[in-house]
Amino acid sequence: MRELDADTAVPDNKKTMNAKAETIGTGKAADAGLLTLAVLIVIAGVAAYYLLPSTVAPILHTLSVVGAIVIACGVAWFTTPGRGVRSYLRETQFEMRKVVWPTREETIRTTLVVILVVVLLSIVLGLIDIVLKSVILDWLLKL
Repeated sequence: MRELDADTAVPDNKKTMNAKAETIGTGKAADAGLLTLAVLIVIAGVAAYYLLPSTVAPILHTLSVVGAIVIACGVAWFTTPGRGVRSYLRETQFEMRKVVWPTREETIRTTLVVILVVVLLSIVLGLIDIVLKSVILDWLLKL
């Protein structure tokens, strides 16, 4: 039999489902508000870039846009998409620990093979170009 909450006489599992639904609903509105604020901050930074007088140092024009982008990213960091980005970055960092990096010798050997293949293909393509040029210009156009 289900246990009833003493205060509301609602089954315990129903109470948690309602709490989750309310959290999701308010989170979407808060996310929309924060993302709108982030966009407005970027627009303000771009507007500041164009509205600052030309007598102001050019670096301040650039810093107004860069600063606005940094602040907007900070605001967006606390939204649901921002949490998704943080989760992605954590998972990426975890996966990077699993990567087996090649040794110095393997890297040098692979680099030399790539350079050799590029040089050989360049020579082959150059020879093909010379042959086709002579065939087209000397034989076909003289006919």
